[in-house]
Amino acid sequence: MKTLITSIALLSGIVAFAQEKPKADSAKTKNIQEVIVTKKNIQKKSDRLIFDVAASPVAKGNTAFNLLKETPLVSSTDDKTLKIAGKGNAVIYINGKRTMMNADALEAFLKNTPADNIAKIEVITLPGSEYNVESQDGIINIILKKKMTDGTSGNFRMSSTQNIYNSQSSSASLNFRKGKFGATANASYSDNIRPQDYVLMNGRGVEFNKSVGRVESIDRDFGGYVNLDYAINEKNSVGLSYNGWYSKSPRLTSDFFNTLKAKDLNGLLQTSYNRSRNNGEDQDRNHSVNLNYELKLDDKGSKVSLNTAYLNYAKEETNSNLTEMVDADKNFLAVASKFNQSTPQYINNYSATLDFTKVFKGITLGTGGNFNKTKTDNDTYFEVWNGNSFVKDQNQSNHFVYDEKISGIYVNLEKNFGEKISAKIGARMEFTDSFGEILGTEEQIKRNDRNFLPTFSLNYNINDKNALSYAFTSRVRRPSFWEINPVRIYLTQVNYIQNNPFIKASSVFNQEMMYMYKNSYFLQLSNSYTKDAVSQVPLQKKDDDGNITIRYIRTNYGTENNFSANIGMNKTFFNQIWTANYVVGLNVNTYKGIVDTDPITGDQFDPFVFDYTLATPYIQASNNIRLSTKKDWFLGINYFWMGKQRADLGTINPIQQLDLSIKKIWNDWTFSLEGKDLFKTMSININDQQKSGNYNMINQYRYSRRAVLTIAYNFGNKKLQKARNIEGAASDIKNRTGN
Repeated sequence: MKTLITSIALLSGIVAFAQEKPKADSAKTKNIQEVIVTKKNIQKKSDRLIFDVAASPVAKGNTAFNLLKETPLVSSTDDKTLKIAGKGNAVIYINGKRTMMNADALEAFLKNTPADNIAKIEVITLPGSEYNVESQDGIINIILKKKMTDGTSGNFRMSSTQNIYNSQSSSASLNFRKGKFGATANASYSDNIRPQDYVLMNGRGVEFNKSVGRVESIDRDFGGYVNLDYAINEKNSVGLSYNGWYSKSPRLTSDFFNTLKAKDLNGLLQTSYNRSRNNGEDQDRNHSVNLNYELKLDDKGSKVSLNTAYLNYAKEETNSNLTEMVDADKNFLAVASKFNQSTPQYINNYSATLDFTKVFKGITLGTGGNFNKTKTDNDTYFEVWNGNSFVKDQNQSNHFVYDEKISGIYVNLEKNFGEKISAKIGARMEFTDSFGEILGTEEQIKRNDRNFLPTFSLNYNINDKNALSYAFTSRVRRPSFWEINPVRIYLTQVNYIQNNPFIKASSVFNQEMMYMYKNSYFLQLSNSYTKDAVSQVPLQKKDDDGNITIRYIRTNYGTENNFSANIGMNKTFFNQIWTANYVVGLNVNTYKGIVDTDPITGDQFDPFVFDYTLATPYIQASNNIRLSTKKDWFLGINYFWMGKQRADLGTINPIQQLDLSIKKIWNDWTFSLEGKDLFKTMSININDQQKSGNYNMINQYRYSRRAVLTIAYNFGNKKLQKARNIEGAASDIKNRTGN
């Protein structure tokens, strides 16, 4: 049922910022970038934009998550995920190492890490060949301050959020360092109720199916991590990390009142009503262990790094559906259908990476490789009520297993041509071998893909005030493991989501040009072309009973071509009293393709045609104002607006959001009160009209207007810092487990 709730959210096709699409791979959308401190607010290098945290007053008393939202090109409209302008997701690195945490754990970590510990933030919009990331992902690399003092420090944070319900969260972190040994630990807990209201409507002419209702979930999450790091000597170091997360949703519900209008055999328009209710629960367990070894070859940055990891993921979900025939006043008439569904998923992954960096005079050579072996097991059980008892439905019950091996090698060269010009060129070769089958049937999926992925970047510092850069990358976007699990997720009796094991990987080619002025202003131009693009397609037809059915099927549909232009500023005024981070942009997105067949059943539908080009303007304005000379009171004013945009399922009407916050710093305490979506404007309305006459409409409201009260306390040695941060070899696989 939690999959139902998430999948309904996916139906909205929300573009949070710069035409960013929602993804089922929620963990992927939350990885950390390196943070770098300089005397300039922002600085551009050949492949990244660097935000100088030390030079910004925004960091004082803030959290890492809120600081990232103030970073140029980075945004968050749901206060959970971070996105980069023009990119689908932000993969988070710490000190150049990819994080091991899943999405929920990483969110808790960022919201409980003091921004004062951060030196710089690097935004890598087009990652080079050394980064093992998916097609349209960008990277945020957080560079922590290097403080060598021994001791203990930590922080504790409590937060309460109020919309129509109250939600709470708390976390505690502890850091310890003594000589060559460093350790960090974190534990967090949250209890949230997430309501969402929907109006779903599809049809043709006077015939339609309209569903009005609410989806709710209670989510209780507990997790944490432990990182141990030991410097054997000046050149050798070893680290061990464990990350665990447990999530339980004891109540997952949806309740839809459905109105169906259809013509009978005599051509007369008939109206009928029914009520469809889902009740379910689920629990997720996520455990990962990573062992890291690093050998420094010299003092210039040459090194060898080896990572091995094991990841275990388990998701167990059950759902019961009852559809009743009712009258216009929702009075019960008869039972239409009942069914129960169980959709467990188990994933085991073994991973290893090897990286070698050698610094020569004026040239840096990087090379290495990675290997991932993943086994997934999805045993879906579906039973229907026959009037006397529940019996197994053989057509909708299946046991799908999927094995995947991914290996890759890369090489890149980076050279500085004096102080003005720097260039980086590289290539990555990836090998994907996978095999999936539905046990007991002849249905099998085999893939043997070979992908050559070149990258290139160039930066030219024209003078002290002007800089120009260009970058090109090619990537592969693989489907997440939940996307290929052939299971149906019912919204109503005739309205459901269908996953697809036959989804092909997409090829994506990205280009970007950026101009910087005075290290405070920038112009970004980018293009992304996707072959075999994937979307959630609403296939519609009239069934034998006269009902208009619709299936939301994730499948390849054709090509996607996106252009974007961003003009931005990150600057302080009036002796750092006012810090402004503004971005004004325009997206021009073109979709081409057609889908008329259910790839699972082979059923024919009215063609759904992708033939759209739409220009979408947007504005993001973040303001931080210091209210006192003691630097202990701050006011935050953040505004976001995006014009009409094209998403997977149709055209989204303009959206906007205004947030206000007040923050008080008192010794080691920080108190903040935030008002989110004050004018209740983050309502998602999607419409699509096909030339055939078929139309599809989705209205969604997530109760984004809310108040958030946070109390944080920092204790211990403020000069403490980790000995070293460790990259997880299984991170890229973990990113594909979430939904």
